[in-house]
Amino acid sequence: MFKNFINAFKVKEIRNKILLTILLVLIYRLGCWIPVPGVDASAFASQVSGDEGFLGLLSSVSGGALANGSLLALGIAPYISASIIIQLLTIAVPSLERLSKMGDEGRKKIAGYTKIAALVLAIAQAVAIVISFEGVLKESTLGDGLTLPTWFVGIVVTLVLIAGSMFTYWLGEKITELGISNGQSILIFVGILSTAGTSLLTNFTNIFKGDMGSLTELLLFILALILIFGFIVWIDGSERKVPVQYAKQIKGRKMYGGQSTFIPIRVNATGVMPIIFAMSLLSFPQLILSIFVDTSTNKFYLWYSKWLGAGSWVYIILVGLLITFFAYFWTQVTFNPDDVSKNIQQNGGFIPGIRPGKPTSDYLKKISNRVTLFGALFLSVIAIIPSLIFKSIGGSLVSAFSATGLLIVVSVAIEFDKSLEAQMLMKSYKGFLK
Repeated sequence: MFKNFINAFKVKEIRNKILLTILLVLIYRLGCWIPVPGVDASAFASQVSGDEGFLGLLSSVSGGALANGSLLALGIAPYISASIIIQLLTIAVPSLERLSKMGDEGRKKIAGYTKIAALVLAIAQAVAIVISFEGVLKESTLGDGLTLPTWFVGIVVTLVLIAGSMFTYWLGEKITELGISNGQSILIFVGILSTAGTSLLTNFTNIFKGDMGSLTELLLFILALILIFGFIVWIDGSERKVPVQYAKQIKGRKMYGGQSTFIPIRVNATGVMPIIFAMSLLSFPQLILSIFVDTSTNKFYLWYSKWLGAGSWVYIILVGLLITFFAYFWTQVTFNPDDVSKNIQQNGGFIPGIRPGKPTSDYLKKISNRVTLFGALFLSVIAIIPSLIFKSIGGSLVSAFSATGLLIVVSVAIEFDKSLEAQMLMKSYKGFLK
């Protein structure tokens, strides 16, 4: 990966794209530190940092922007949620399904619907956060003793959070258009690394002060991180190759086909989506309850936090079950054995030993279910075990990486490396054609 990055930097056109990507990322990180006017940043940080559920996940993905009470506190989260919802609706709503099959024109319309959904979700999340953390809003005093009431400050904060979310989305689009790789993925990647960097900086500060316990903690953390990263990379590249043989066909004076290929069915084809779905589903009721009830005295809220809050055994079991369910569900969305079987048959292909048509579809479905089960077990292990390991290590490094963060960092790094390779390959072809 580092070799590809160095080689890409030698090409002027690609180097300019990399520098532009870095510039846009720096603008994003600057917005993650500028506080929203009217918010008590220290009180906001104390409430968000202690949350292990939805808000904690949102803060870690945004690089601590939510905990800082910054302009870009919502980050790219509304757009991600909107993308997931629209993709699911393309399966359930026939009109959207038709749009998805209409090529570039259909994709443009779906992208427009995604932007509208992202705006709606940004409004909902901003309002929910302001209502939930009403206590951290402060009255603003202007000149001549004029004071703005808290409700007015809340409206201003809500509008700023919404504008910041849409600005983050715009930055991601510009990185995709003018830079390298997918812009939204890059922003999430940088946010997670920023969160980890803050935790590591705190640990190094303790080591320099002579705290040998922090040194032991750092060594154990690095060892665990290397093993977990290696395991994720190994599984991420694993796939089941289903052989396909194409019969020879004579069209005119030319012969086509007669070649062997394969259908790659990835073990972790669903990516990080099942984990996000599962954790969001379990954390969302707690977030809604915190808006309407007193979190310190309400019995139902306290019961829910104790038994279904992050870290409890019931929560761990439910996360594992929900991840398995959503892994199968997402596989049905992304991989359709009937369409693959029909495509193979139409092109004169067949799987050796399997009859074309429905037997091929059933065979692919059987293999997909088995591979998905292994992938779901992998996601369940990654969602639970690393968090327990890092908690057992303790100290300031507990919040450095979440399970979701680990998967995202590896996936985005691999995607970025592939994008660089594609850019260099395209440049080589252009040079050859000239």
